[in-house]
Amino acid sequence: MRFEQTELLNIAFEMDGALSGPPVFLLHGWPDAPASWESVASTLQGNGYKTIAPFLRGSYPTEFLSQATPRFAGAVAMAQDLIDLADRLGIERFSILGHDWGARIAYTVATLFPDRVRGIATLALAYQPRGEFHLGTFTQSRQFWYQFFQCTPAGSEAVRRDPVGFARIQWETWSPKGWFKEEEFSFANKHFDHPDWAEITLNAYRSRYLSGENFDPRYDQLQARLKKIERIEVPTLMIHGASDFCDLPSSSEGQEKSFSNGYERILLEGVGHFPHREAPAAVAESALRFLKRIHG
Repeated sequence: MRFEQTELLNIAFEMDGALSGPPVFLLHGWPDAPASWESVASTLQGNGYKTIAPFLRGSYPTEFLSQATPRFAGAVAMAQDLIDLADRLGIERFSILGHDWGARIAYTVATLFPDRVRGIATLALAYQPRGEFHLGTFTQSRQFWYQFFQCTPAGSEAVRRDPVGFARIQWETWSPKGWFKEEEFSFANKHFDHPDWAEITLNAYRSRYLSGENFDPRYDQLQARLKKIERIEVPTLMIHGASDFCDLPSSSEGQEKSFSNGYERILLEGVGHFPHREAPAAVAESALRFLKRIHG
């Protein structure tokens, strides 16, 4: 475990692999932790890549330096967190593998800082041009019950009271039954039982539907830029589980027009919302092929 201090955060991260190898950031999703990348990271490291897997804001042991900093969970903030970490590590250009929230961050970094990114591989979450969230179909809206739940006073209080129990429901329902071992969840959930995890979680989802939620004005310019950009200019690989019961596979279909430098989509049969955990060999193979192509 390593730490780097930025203007706002003390960021915890795991780093391993070839010291001089091409750097690849591995961004975990919600509700999850960097350990989710362990198998994929091992494959990349064995092929000469350096992997950096940070704990996102809100995920302990990454911590805010000040209690006064708004617990804002916008993608622009987390994109800036990644750029700040890369700067502290002296990494100018890099690739990203991102799952769920990590995928959203990857899209946002590629949109706002294309000169820093060689390519992105995203898992489970489709690209949302201009950073705009749309509910979509009735079927997709039904899968998002957990977002609406957090918008009620009782729901938000329940998340604060039992963040681990709330996370467990998502693990149990977003993929085919029996996909994870109890020790895997136990290892991940130790990063959830912290006040900032609940506050960042609530801000991320409540701000989609409710006014008056925490916003940090230091990101106003980034947010304004994001709203004007529809196409991503860096090579993109998208991996979606065909049995994803959270973000339906149909959401990532037909998005080629939003990518000006290539968009490849891979659908994994029998796999749910956590492809890198459920099918690590398939994800590692696809990611490695993609990275080798973009690195030449």
